[in-house]
Amino acid sequence: MYAAKSMIAAVLAIGVTYAAYPYVTLYRLGHAIHTGDAATLRTLVDWSAVREGIKEDICDNVADDPQSEGKLPAFGASFVRGIASNAVDQRVTAEGLVGMTHHDASDAAVHAAAMSVTWAFFRDPTDFVVSLYTPGQSEPIKLRMNLTDGGWQVTRIWLPPAMLDQANARTS
Repeated sequence: MYAAKSMIAAVLAIGVTYAAYPYVTLYRLGHAIHTGDAATLRTLVDWSAVREGIKEDICDNVADDPQSEGKLPAFGASFVRGIASNAVDQRVTAEGLVGMTHHDASDAAVHAAAMSVTWAFFRDPTDFVVSLYTPGQSEPIKLRMNLTDGGWQVTRIWLPPAMLDQANARTS
């Protein structure tokens, strides 16, 4: 009887630890952003995967823009992809995120305090999705984290259309 209770307790402890682990990673991610810890951000985010996803979103956003129709679609798409690729590669880094969130300490503190998780859930045992509310945006930022080599890591970020439009304006 004692062995069965011990086994149930062990399985329960493992289950609770596993379920809490992505939330702990989210906390570490938020803390690293808040404190400007680029080294931790480099370990918690798969920057190459995130950059590729953002490049795709920027290109899709431009392709879906009705104002861009009839302007050499194949060449235009290739041109936009090249410009977006260069800009995203330079800006979407751990150091870039730290610089963006810490250029004005008081503004960054207000922004970080106002940002909140609206929902977070497991899509499957190794895939965790998070939705973040950000002030001034009608749609949330979405993150996907994957369990890789025993650790949760951000592998995809979906930015709201307004943020993508801002990114397109900066690359134009």
